Amino acid sequence: MSPISRSLRALSLGVAVITASALAAVTPASAGTVSTSSAASAAAFACPTVYWGSLPKVSTVGSADSMTNVRSGQHTCYDRIVIDIAGTGGVAYDVRYVDHVYTEGQSAEVPLAGGAKLQIVVHAPMYDVNTGLPTYSPADPSHLTNVTGYRTLRQIAAAGSFEGQTTIGVGLRAKLPMRAFVLAGPGATKRLVIDLAHQWGNF
Repeated sequence: MSPISRSLRALSLGVAVITASALAAVTPASAGTVSTSSAASAAAFACPTVYWGSLPKVSTVGSADSMTNVRSGQHTCYDRIVIDIAGTGGVAYDVRYVDHVYTEGQSAEVPLAGGAKLQIVVHAPMYDVNTGLPTYSPADPSHLTNVTGYRTLRQIAAAGSFEGQTTIGVGLRAKLPMRAFVLAGPGATKRLVIDLAHQWGNF
């Protein structure tokens, strides 16, 4: 075989080896890249709590009849507080981080566990405005629900009801993103929902 033929044959084999190696390396990497990208995209949209922020959440729409219950639950991205409210009117509320939470009327400080304090003021009393009879009588005003084991919530406490509004104090692990909104139903009731994120950022 002439020197030129040997050179051409070596070049051809070299290209074949490089092409095979490149395919072997690129194919799994590409598959991995697509998978990682999809997972990252899913994760980015799984917990968009960073966009909630920690500024006050306020609504001045309407005045509800009365408060009937306080519940809590755990979700993948956040801990949730639900306040049940009777009546068909709108629900006005003010949810914000504060240094201290004080009782309605008496202005006594409400002790709360955790590194941050959230004040929830809902314009719905814990009593019937016509009869004066209570519509919500928690067994333990200092612990409206059991939040043992929750990632963010540390305590939910009643701070009294006065002149048509109710204050609730919430102790949290830290000052974290939160949101508040109202859901209608079931029936002639509404739910004020407050979500407290587990951490800052998407995860």
